[in-house]
Amino acid sequence: MFKKKIKARMLNRKASSPQNKPDHVLDALALRPGDHVADIGVGGGYFSLRFADAVGELGRVYAVDRDPDFLALLGKAGTKRGAINVTLVPADAVTSDIPARSLDYVFLRNVYHHLHDRVAYVNVLSGLLKRDGRVAIIEYTEKSTGQPAGHFVPPSVIIDEMSEAGFRLDKSYDFLQPRQSYAIFSKKT
Repeated sequence: MFKKKIKARMLNRKASSPQNKPDHVLDALALRPGDHVADIGVGGGYFSLRFADAVGELGRVYAVDRDPDFLALLGKAGTKRGAINVTLVPADAVTSDIPARSLDYVFLRNVYHHLHDRVAYVNVLSGLLKRDGRVAIIEYTEKSTGQPAGHFVPPSVIIDEMSEAGFRLDKSYDFLQPRQSYAIFSKKT
């Protein structure tokens, strides 16, 4: 657990780095009090806790990760901060622990490349979104330095796969370029 704690701190430092423009990321989402958000692949939990502040007591953040140690660390950090609106969700329990059609946003930051069957997974997430719910994806690009081989997905591939899963591109942002892409998608009507 000690190694995971160190890794979680490193992930949070990276997420909160001015280079990664966390305030711009949040501004682009325009979260409102009462929103429900799923943070897929929470890592150290930096954004989950920021989302908890943004959506307030009437909102809910579903912090999803496959690593139970990361979830446990986030749970402790959330308790310490008084974030009572964060629900910890093991990755294999997404459909049982998050109510259908309850989410305003699904947020994936630097995890899209880890998904094995991305279109199928996005289809699962689609069932958790409200009619006007959206999916925000931040992903490494080919121009990222220091990333292991295969730890990126080109923006064009993300757009194509999201389209195949029934989503359209609403907005894309260039403030994380050239290292990362940032796009927000909504369901096709």
